[in-house]
Amino acid sequence: MGKGLFITGTGTDIGKTYVTGLIVKCLRDAGKNAGYYKAALSGAVRAEDGSLLPGDALHVNKVANIGETIPNLVSYIYEEAVSPHLAARRANEPIDFEKVEKDYQRALAKYDFLTMEGSGGIICPLRWDEKQHVILDDLAKKLGLPTLVIADAGLGTINAVVLTIEHLRMRKIPVAGVIFNNSHPSDFMEEDNAVMVKELTGVDVVAYVKKGDTDLAMDAEKLAALYK
Repeated sequence: MGKGLFITGTGTDIGKTYVTGLIVKCLRDAGKNAGYYKAALSGAVRAEDGSLLPGDALHVNKVANIGETIPNLVSYIYEEAVSPHLAARRANEPIDFEKVEKDYQRALAKYDFLTMEGSGGIICPLRWDEKQHVILDDLAKKLGLPTLVIADAGLGTINAVVLTIEHLRMRKIPVAGVIFNNSHPSDFMEEDNAVMVKELTGVDVVAYVKKGDTDLAMDAEKLAALYK
């Protein structure tokens, strides 16, 4: 049975999928049997045949050269670019979390290192109807996964990262580290942001990603050690 790591972000559009692709690529380039899985994706586009294309999952699949099929990459795909709970409600296709857990376990059995990407931030609602109220953190907790927080390196990130980590700790979800995206080497403010995150939370910024990076500047063994 493989090991897993849950990827969350401090919010929407901070580059979580971009960084996730580099994470999986780093492991695979080092010869490790690494895969990817996502429970639900909204904002998909339609192919010429009318099928929905899960852009995030396909991006990681291509960048990391995984070679997986769409059903093995993501369980639920929605067209509207809104929170999954709302996209699911409007599509009349609520998320079945028994299916999600089954799909996750199937992927975990196939790969030694499985990277599970969340949707939006850690408090993103996945299902909110008369039958169930499920937030993204519920899923990470149920699967027993440590989290890696992706955040923008710039102004405002101290607040966003600390709040995300404090929420994860409140839910008793382990935090493996933070990766700063959109990093600028030797930027004094971004350097201080990393210091303050460590001072306020005790969590390390384990890697930095610059705009346009095609590889993750992190030792693959140290990255693999974050998976549990």
